[in-house]
Amino acid sequence: MTSRCATPTLRSTLRAASVPLCLGLAAAPATAQTPAAGPPPGLDALVAEVMATFEVPGLALAIVKDGRTVVARGYGVRDMDRPGPVDAHTLFGIASNTKAFTATALALLVEEGRLEWDAPVIRYLPWFRLSDPFVTAEITVRDLLVHRSGLGLGAGDLLLWPATTYTSEEIVRRLAEVPLSTSFRSAYAYDNVLYVVAGQLLEEVSGLSWDDFVTTRILRPAAMPDAVTDYEAARASGNLAATHARIDGRVRRVTAHPSHNDKPAGGILASATDMARWMTVQLDSGRVEGGERLFAPSTTRQLWELVTPIPTRPPPPEAAPLRANFNGYALGFFVRDYRGRKLVTHTGGLQGFVSRLTLVPELGLGVAVLTNAEEGAAFNAVTQEVLDHYLDAPDHDWLGTYRTLGARRDSAVADRDRAAAAERDTASRPSLPLAAYAGTLSDPWYGDVAIGLEDGRLVIRFAATPDLVGDLVHWQYDTFLARWRDRELRADAFVTFDLEPDGAIARVRMVPASPAVDFSYDFQDLALTPKRERTEER
Repeated sequence: MTSRCATPTLRSTLRAASVPLCLGLAAAPATAQTPAAGPPPGLDALVAEVMATFEVPGLALAIVKDGRTVVARGYGVRDMDRPGPVDAHTLFGIASNTKAFTATALALLVEEGRLEWDAPVIRYLPWFRLSDPFVTAEITVRDLLVHRSGLGLGAGDLLLWPATTYTSEEIVRRLAEVPLSTSFRSAYAYDNVLYVVAGQLLEEVSGLSWDDFVTTRILRPAAMPDAVTDYEAARASGNLAATHARIDGRVRRVTAHPSHNDKPAGGILASATDMARWMTVQLDSGRVEGGERLFAPSTTRQLWELVTPIPTRPPPPEAAPLRANFNGYALGFFVRDYRGRKLVTHTGGLQGFVSRLTLVPELGLGVAVLTNAEEGAAFNAVTQEVLDHYLDAPDHDWLGTYRTLGARRDSAVADRDRAAAAERDTASRPSLPLAAYAGTLSDPWYGDVAIGLEDGRLVIRFAATPDLVGDLVHWQYDTFLARWRDRELRADAFVTFDLEPDGAIARVRMVPASPAVDFSYDFQDLALTPKRERTEER
């Protein structure tokens, strides 16, 4: 067997820095064919190179294998503007990796006989409504967690993000007006709002707040010492990572946007130590330290069983090992295969935090990567290198792969943005005086959006979202570009006014101005009409 140390990829180069380990592998080929128990040789150098390549200030890594923590470690700094290293107890927002905790919380109620996976939601929340009466009657507890309701990608996210003044219950009640994009259970489309519904359901059935239930029934029994469900509690710990993102081509610190109303979809903050313990519990069918069980093995099967298929597509040539035979969503987890093994995985993203958790149940292996910068390539490169080590897979340059894919993505976005600018008719003028575009608009599910004339320019303000304030810059004809004053949002949108024959505003449409805008800015789902017209119609 040829030693991997001879292959000039990132992983083999880093292993070569640890000569005794490489020589040991070459001298004992029988051992090399058995998945390794320890971490990859040269792991620290691997992480350092990935962080340098993708400009990630701080990263936390957890690896568990066969019931023990192999790595729970921090790298880099919590805040690029201030000293302070990331350690095994530094808190990061894990964003949508929270969804598995919400699913597990509901599973505990199922085990207690207080909830049924396939019972209608309205059995427990009689006031819950979606826009289609049939779907309202048929949607089950399980359906809340698996992204097949008929809602479009990110539909209703503007009720959550950027932070709004709506309570969780108000958000759930407003879903009655959010239009469905597909028929019920016919297609996969990722959403966040139905996890907010799941949180309301949990509170209704348990009598506890989502925060209290998750803390007392999961975080503490699982011996996760640092994890919290509240951003202010994380800040008070004194060991919270700051948030960073690339703005105008430069990675810098950005403002965190903690929210009170979307916690079941993305509210937990955790450390490498916490994630190691969480993965161990998941991999051991709910067993916690001391031998007691947090949940039964039957719950593990429910959480990890594919429910909503997701089409598989051939990966780019550079990422050929990622070719999957199956892909789908279970309860709070994605499930797919990688090099012949089933993966149970999820990613998470908030402003300034991104993360990835990956379990390989057949190997008793778990890998979690938490970062304080918005660069998924970093957590993917580290995760794939660790997975390949334990799978004893052929060498693949994952850092190079994700660097290439990122550059290609950025180039495609830039091309689209340039094309849109080139097609703009800069000689065109608005049909109406600017003052005629001013007024209060209303959307059935979001609420009010005000457009005013301030110092000779149009300004747009989302009534329930304090951060969504922007200047409307004329683009062409009756379309304006909303440039949000908070440039960290990176979510500029086109605003188009449709006119009646007499020149009155009939409706206003919005769409993201660039493919780089995050899908949670679901401007395209708004159906804005002048509020005076809506009042007159009544």
